[in-house]
Amino acid sequence: MQKYIIILILIVMSCKGHSKKNNQTDYLKSEIIKTSEYQLIKAEKQKGLLILFPCFPCDAENTLTEFKIADISVANNFSVLAMNLNQRLYLKPEEKQELSNQLTKIINEQQLNKNNIYIGGFSSGGNVSLLISDYLVKNKSLVKPKGVFIVDSPIDLLALYQTAEKNLELNYSERAIQESKWIKHMLDNEFGNPQNGISNYEKNAPFTFKTQNINNLKGLKKLKIRFYTEPDLKWWNNHAKNSYEDLNAFYIQKLSEQLKTTFGNKNIQLIKTKNKGYRANGERHPHSWSIVNEKDLVNWMLE
Repeated sequence: MQKYIIILILIVMSCKGHSKKNNQTDYLKSEIIKTSEYQLIKAEKQKGLLILFPCFPCDAENTLTEFKIADISVANNFSVLAMNLNQRLYLKPEEKQELSNQLTKIINEQQLNKNNIYIGGFSSGGNVSLLISDYLVKNKSLVKPKGVFIVDSPIDLLALYQTAEKNLELNYSERAIQESKWIKHMLDNEFGNPQNGISNYEKNAPFTFKTQNINNLKGLKKLKIRFYTEPDLKWWNNHAKNSYEDLNAFYIQKLSEQLKTTFGNKNIQLIKTKNKGYRANGERHPHSWSIVNEKDLVNWMLE
């Protein structure tokens, strides 16, 4: 037990960094509501809603500390709903239903805009964003997203497993080793060893590059989609001896290409950044919320 507590701590540090305490922010003319489920920055004028999902060990507070989106969103009459739902690389069918009900309840209780909704997430939160958006559309929910975006998310769970195996073989970085042990252990328990079949991976992942499987995303055809990533090969090589094919960025690019081919529209954007990835404490890390330009994102939502 102590072993896995240590591993979880390392993963928390990897995703969250050592963030400084969130400075008190004046979210312009807004109402701030905090519950165990979410933090809501409610704009005075309701013209839109941005729903955000955190990374695996993170929460709403971390999201709003690392992603400086609230002020500019509220200034443009978009409320920001930062969810505490975490520790999800995928969503089980019952979890999709529960989350759909939860979002519907929050939006109704808080009298939020239902007609201009965007959903996005960082790291594993991006997986959640894609899967729940697909579910909401396919099930004709009252919550109808217009667009969805992800920030350097591990969308291919089979590839994530294989990269973890590679990291363990390389035995290069202690942080990469511990995180890879945890990933492999979790996926072995959830879906089994891929050598015995990959159907469970295909069934639950947003994307499986090996088979070009996008069954969990076909509901997104009419939505605006953005993929953010910062493929800093030098950084990843120095820290974990990873190549491009080991990075989330590789599979995000392949998914972007596959969706453009399948959907045949121009609503899909792949945004690759350079030297934008920094944590709130100033730590350089390409796997960060900061690769998203907040002003440009809001303009995209307003289009």
